[in-house]
Amino acid sequence: MYRLLIPALLCATPAIAAPAFQDTAALDRAVAAFTGRGIGSQGGARSVVDARLKLAQCPTLAMSWRSEVHDAVVVSCTGPEWRIFVPVLFTPTETNKPARQSVAAPVKAEPVIRRGDPVTIAAGSNGFSITREGVALGDAAPGARFMVRVEDAKTPVQAVAVESGRATLPGWSE
Repeated sequence: MYRLLIPALLCATPAIAAPAFQDTAALDRAVAAFTGRGIGSQGGARSVVDARLKLAQCPTLAMSWRSEVHDAVVVSCTGPEWRIFVPVLFTPTETNKPARQSVAAPVKAEPVIRRGDPVTIAAGSNGFSITREGVALGDAAPGARFMVRVEDAKTPVQAVAVESGRATLPGWSE
């Protein structure tokens, strides 16, 4: 009798241990309810959520727009932590159209630092400052980034050109 019971239990165990995954059709319905539009229509999801996704079941879904342009819905779960982005078909309107900016043709400034020039990199604020000496590995106009070889460092350091022979670290102002 035990010989028949053990194989039966072994066959049943994988079915019992199989994890349950989030129903992607339920995600589609939730996105449609959030956007107020059906799948494939303007303002609705571009397509169904990929059924191959194996997301852990979520008791409570949270939804939000990815950006102010409403180009994707962010579906997330905090219980088992996961997040997906569902692209949305949209036509820009006055309320969600990103502001257009006119872009002038870039004017190429003359480099103030040339490859091989000695450079002093300085960074600091009220109460402290730090400087390092190095050699420029490329040309740079004012405000442009370039690499500097510093004597004790294994890898080059990125710097921002200020003026001839002077630079600062990205994120620091002179």
